[in-house]
Order: sequence, then structure tokens, then C-alpha cells
Amino acid sequence: MSDSHFFEVLATDGSTRRARLRLSHGAVETPVFMPVGTYGAVKAMAPTELAALGTQILLGNTYHLYLRPGLDTLTAFSGLHRFMSWDRPILTDSGGFQVFSLGALKELTDEGVVFRSHLDGDLVKLTPEVAAHAQQVIGSDIAMVLDECIALPAEDAAVARAVRRSAAWARRFLDVPRREGQRVFGIVQGGTSTAWRKESLGLTLELPIDGVAIGGLSVGEPLEAMLGVLEGLAPDLPKDRPRYLMGVGTPRDLLEAVRRGIDMFDCVLPTRNGRNGSVFTNEGTINLRNALHRDADLPVQVGCECPCCREFSRGYLRHLFQTKEILGCRLATSHNLHYYHRLMSDIRESLDRGEFEAYYRRKQPILAAAYPDRPLIGDQE
Repeated sequence: MSDSHFFEVLATDGSTRRARLRLSHGAVETPVFMPVGTYGAVKAMAPTELAALGTQILLGNTYHLYLRPGLDTLTAFSGLHRFMSWDRPILTDSGGFQVFSLGALKELTDEGVVFRSHLDGDLVKLTPEVAAHAQQVIGSDIAMVLDECIALPAEDAAVARAVRRSAAWARRFLDVPRREGQRVFGIVQGGTSTAWRKESLGLTLELPIDGVAIGGLSVGEPLEAMLGVLEGLAPDLPKDRPRYLMGVGTPRDLLEAVRRGIDMFDCVLPTRNGRNGSVFTNEGTINLRNALHRDADLPVQVGCECPCCREFSRGYLRHLFQTKEILGCRLATSHNLHYYHRLMSDIRESLDRGEFEAYYRRKQPILAAAYPDRPLIGDQE
């Protein structure tokens, strides 16, 4: 569903794009990173702090919000924006990845999935129609169709089933009349198979969608496999719609995926790592709990302009984590989010200047050395 007012490409450098999304709650400059606010809150951060750090759009999760606080409460508050006091855009994941994470606790059929709530053990049924209705009640600016995510590596038959079931679910999702102003993204599955990914993309592009998401990655595959998927899809991805790589990833992942044409990202790493005393730098992650930081009178990242680095030392941060002070979690999280947002901002600025490829050549060796491995990320927040 091409709409130049909704999505405008401002500059390109090879496959890399600089663009602008216009959504009900404001404009979003891309490439963009979306912090994860699973339950309608980015852990340890107030909405005003998120905005000050440069957050343009955040992600909420339909599965979790459907269970708690529930649709009745969200209806009473006219949606998630008012409920959490956030006046900027929100994207909601449909719950497909969370269903995948339930493992044996679910029964999955062509109709949908029945599972036991992790809160009280009650049986819950999630269908494409339920996912569509729930996201309308939540009032997100961008809603995701319900899809089937599978673990990798996977048998070809399982990949084929997930591709076809996801397409069928997406058609049913889109049969539900839309909420006014809400955009809907389709999701491409297919494991690491270029053939199945192309099949899934073709089925997805037959639908009246506003953007394309690439799902089913960051589930244990190496970086080379993820990049192979992106390169295989690149020639067929629509140029007039945003592209979203779901649940990815490390700073190195983001840089490499941007170079291959991705516009939007989300990941739990900056917030989850921050709460556990792990901070992102150009030299890799630093564990602030380590004794070597006890007397370190220097910031997390020399030259960083975030509130944490401007005011506090590694030694003080280590003290906060050793004494289990909540302030340590807040400061480390704020640094990590600033680091991710600054990376995206630097990429956008390089594209505005027509210098992205030069920026990539400078930055790629630094991030490759700093982040040689890819963690199994998941969605647990």
C-alpha cells in the first residue's frame, strides 16, 4: 500500500536509506532504533527520560498487554498512549514471538494458538482476529500481523508450514476493519532459506500492508546467516515502504543491517544489559560489576554526552551495582539507550551528508572488533 505521505525516502547510498515515517503521534526519522517497552514501560526509564535520550518510537507487546493490564483497562484509558503518558509513536508486536517462546505450553493450529497464561494458568486463545482487535484497543501507531515464528535451524517442512500459516493468518488479520490512522506491517518468515524467504515476501506483498517486517531471526543463527537473508531479500523488498528487522540486535548488527536497506529495529539488549551492569562502548560491552572498575575515575565511554557519562564514574557505577542500588540500573540503561540512539543519529547524519559508505568503512572495523559474537537475544524483559 504505497503512500508517499506516510513514508518518504530522503536520501540513499547504495541499499542504505534515510527516510521519514509520518504516524498518528508524530514523525519518525529513520534508520531508527525502538526501545522495548513490553508492558507499556521501558524498564527503569520514565517516558520523559526516554524522550530526552532521543527515543522517537517505542515498542509494546500485544501478548503481554492483552494479559496485563488487559483490554478493559486499556479501553478505560483510551489506549496505551494515555495509560503510560507517552505522546510519541508506538509499534506493537502481535505476540507471535512470545507464543514461540512458550515452547510446549501451547497448542498451535491453523486456527490460532491456545496457551496457558504465565500469570495465572488460565487458558488463552490468540487468533489473528484477536491480535488485530487487541492492537486496535492498545491504539498503537503501527500494528503487526500475527505470524508463526520457529526455532532455527529447522526442517524444511516446518519452515514451509510457518511461511504458509503466517500468510494465512495475515490475510485474516487484515480482514478485520482497521482502526483509523493505524498502520499495519506484514511479517516475512522463512528461516535462513532464501527460497522460502522470497516465497514469504511474495505472499506478504500481495496484502494491503504499509510496511514489511523480517521476523524469525535473532533466534540463534550466526551473523552471516542473518546477513545472507537480508541480501537474498534485498532485490525484492519494496522501495516505497519501510523495512523492519524484528528483535535485532547488537550495535554491529544494526550497522550491517542498515547497510543492507533496513530502516527500523528493536531489541531488549540495551535495557536488559543495563539492568545487569553491562554497558555498551566502542570497545565492546563492559561489566561494571568487575573489581577492576572499583577505583576507575572515568566515564563509561570517554566523549559520550549521555547524563550517565557526564556526571558519574565507572567506580561509582560499580558501587551502585555492588550495593544493589536501583540508580545503577537506571544510569546504565540510560547510557545504553543513548549509545544506540547516537549510533542511529550518526548514521542518519552521514546519509544526509552523502557520506554513509565512508562512515561505514570507519565504523565497521570498530564494531566488528567490539562485538564479534551474537547473543541469543529473545524477548525477555
